[in-house]
Amino acid sequence: MKKISKILLIISFLTIYNQNLSAELPFYLDFKFILNESVAGKKAQKDLKSKLENGLSEISKKEKNLQSEEKKIIAQKKLISEEEYKKKVTELRKKVIDLQKGKKNLLDSVAKQRSKARVELLKNLNPVIKTYMEEKKIRYVMDKKSLILADESLDITQDIIKRLNNKIKSVKLN
Repeated sequence: MKKISKILLIISFLTIYNQNLSAELPFYLDFKFILNESVAGKKAQKDLKSKLENGLSEISKKEKNLQSEEKKIIAQKKLISEEEYKKKVTELRKKVIDLQKGKKNLLDSVAKQRSKARVELLKNLNPVIKTYMEEKKIRYVMDKKSLILADESLDITQDIIKRLNNKIKSVKLN
């Protein structure tokens, strides 16, 4: 009888230990992949890329106009007075400075919108991960970039992307 009770005690201990051990496995996901490959992330990137390309295209056109204006001023140098030449050069410099400010503002604006989109995506992602963890009885999740080597079966990235795509289709950029 004592042997049976000892065996049962050992079996129950091992069962409890195995359950606790499996709950302690460190699951991981790739945050960068989720942010870039989710429906909302892709849409935000596409919109930001379009805005940046359109803005840079406009700036490029203005740069070409300023270059042609510069050539005209250089060509007129011998035909106009020194004061008028200096005045035109000063105006051209102001236009160049304004163009550079416009380019910097565009880049800053896109960077701020990208950051805002990232924050909003993360704000929507955290409850998805939390719900998933509760359902699967996972105690903690790590970011893939913090890992050196891990079993692929512990990667929950695709499950989280599916859930995030069901929850949110786009993020506000403005």
